[in-house]
Order: sequence, then structure tokens, then C-alpha cells
Amino acid sequence: MSQAQPIAELLEAASRPFEEARAMPPSAYTSPDFLARETEAIFAREWVCVGRASGLANAGDYLTYELAGQPVMVLRDREGQLRAFSNVCLHRMSTLLEGCGNKRAIVCPYHAWTYGLDGRLRGAPFMGGTTGFRKEEYALPSIRCEEWLGWIYITLDKDRPSVATELRPLEDMIARYGMEHYVECFRETHVWDTNWKVLAENFMESYHLPVCHAGTVGGHSKLEEMDCPPGLAAFNYHWITKEASLPIGNAHPDNTRLDGHWRKTTALLTIYPSHLITLTPGYFWYLSLQPKGTGQVAMVFGGGLSPEFMADPRAADHMATLKTLLDEVNVEDRGCTEKVFRGMNAGAARPGHLSYLERPLYDFMQYIADRVAGFDRSFALAAE
Repeated sequence: MSQAQPIAELLEAASRPFEEARAMPPSAYTSPDFLARETEAIFAREWVCVGRASGLANAGDYLTYELAGQPVMVLRDREGQLRAFSNVCLHRMSTLLEGCGNKRAIVCPYHAWTYGLDGRLRGAPFMGGTTGFRKEEYALPSIRCEEWLGWIYITLDKDRPSVATELRPLEDMIARYGMEHYVECFRETHVWDTNWKVLAENFMESYHLPVCHAGTVGGHSKLEEMDCPPGLAAFNYHWITKEASLPIGNAHPDNTRLDGHWRKTTALLTIYPSHLITLTPGYFWYLSLQPKGTGQVAMVFGGGLSPEFMADPRAADHMATLKTLLDEVNVEDRGCTEKVFRGMNAGAARPGHLSYLERPLYDFMQYIADRVAGFDRSFALAAE
């Protein structure tokens, strides 16, 4: 199947008004050619989240990420700045770092060419007598890296507007939470057997909560209380106001930033293309997704507490309880999303009508159509 068929099917679906909306066609999830177009038009150009800045607190702290096939390292340099570089040695092109950790210098595991935290080549064994070699001419290519409200974003696009510019409307909407002060307590990486968009869509709608999450949070999910307004250019969102199943889901008594219903309101945020955040008055958790073929998705999975709960004497207990719950929720989500992708590969698979509670999926579909095929989107004004 070429790109033409899934793009045509996607454009037809995206062109319907929301009142007649259906889910994206199966070909948009299962076609390798369509994924190649997504990689080129989305992941090679957009800002992508790699984690929290607090996770790289000290000089030499680093993490690695693969963005649109490009191995990237993100680190804290000796001046305290966040920097991102190509994670490929300039000698024989081995990858340099794996996973995350702390390094005083970046040493290639193949021939020990050594780079400083500024990306410059500091040492190259047995190269002094090599004709034409000048150490000062070697420096790892920089990758654009920015911090926004405590999140680290990277992009391969040198001309893309800043994260803060693109997300200014969202920053205004959630300013009262003080998300930049929340503290990440864990960060993990996983691979699931589903398409990246299936998992993204699963996160951005709450319609599935009572059924898929019947064993965990489903019983606390009152769908009639959920507000799913139209999304904006760079993100979609919805609100849930409720008495939380965990004490940390509502505001801590010491929290003076939130008042009224905001002390019990959770924001579900999808920052395009693949940064998904649940932001509650007391904790947050998130996913950042990268496709690994049509049927696998690599994710960064992390979470933590608001500053008031971090300062609480029971902070460790709160975090342990949250992590246990999130692990159980992930087991449920993995089962549901992997079943969805298996079903999409069936010849009889057809998308059905979207619920009014799935408005974020409609906005996401139009975003994908915009990026891969130039679909013209329109937006309503954001409302609290």
C-alpha cells in the first residue's frame, strides 16, 4: 500500500464535521509507507519531550533518545546548561552513550575518542601522527534543546518556533498548577506492541476508563462530569473535576495556588505529536512516544509529585502508592491498546462513530492530516 491510499482515507475522515466524526482509518495505523511520511513530516520536525529537567540536575547527568532515527544525547554541562548533541562518534560513527546516568566525559566505546560535556573532542588516542588530523576541528553536532515548565524538548528542525511560543496558550491555561515545580520521582522506558497513535489516543480520551480500567481507576471515573472542549493548534485537552481516588489527586492542604474547584480538577493534556500528561493538583504522570515500526511504540514513562506533597513527611509512601497504581493502569492500557492494533489489521476492520467524549481524537486526527497532507484546520477559542 502506498502513502496515497491512507492519506486519501485520512483526509476524507478529517473533513467530516465533529457531529459525524469517525475514528481514523485502519490504514493510517498499519501502513509502513504512511509511517514513513509521519516520521518525515512529524517526528523529524516537531518538538518532542524526552523527560523532566529535574532528572538531569547535576553536571554530567545525561539521557539518550532516538528521534526520527537520529540517536540523541541530552546532558547538563559544567555551566549548568541543558544541551543536546548527536549521539554518534565523529570517528567511525559508533553510538556513544546508552540509557541514562552521569559522565565526566563522553568516551566512545569503540576507539575511546573522548568528548567534553560541551561536545568538543578532548582526546583521540594514537591520532597525533595522523596526517591532516586536527582535534580542534571536531565537535559533536548540536541538536536544538529547550526547557518549558520543567520539561525537556528536542527537535531536529533548526527553524521551528520555540516551545514556549507554540505552547503559550497552554501555559496560560494551566499556570495555576505551577507544573514547573513538580518533581519527577521516576522515569522508565518501555516498548509495547501497538501503533504509537493508538496509545496516544488511549491516553487522550477518558471514554475507556470505566471498562478498560475496571480494576483500578474505572470506578472513580464519572464520564458525565468530563469536559472535552475543542483543541488548539499544538495541543488538545480535557478536564476532570472529582474527589480523587488517591489523596494526592487533590490539592495538599499547604497548596495556596489552587482554590475552588481547581483543588479537585485534573487536566489531561496531549502536546502534539506525542507528549501526554495527566496533571493533578498533587501529582503528575506522563508518556512520551516514538514509533518503532507500525506495530511497536517506544515510550518514556515518568511521574512525580507536586512540591507540597514532596515536602510532606509521607512523600515516599505517597510516591510508592502512586507508582503501584500507575503500573497497574499501564498493564490494563497495554492489554487494551494491543488488542486495538491487532483488530486494525483485520480485513473487516472499520472505524465507528466517535463519542462526544472523544473530541480529542477528532482534533488529533486533524493534526495528523495537517502534518502529513496539509489539511486546513480551524480552532475555537480555549475556555477554562
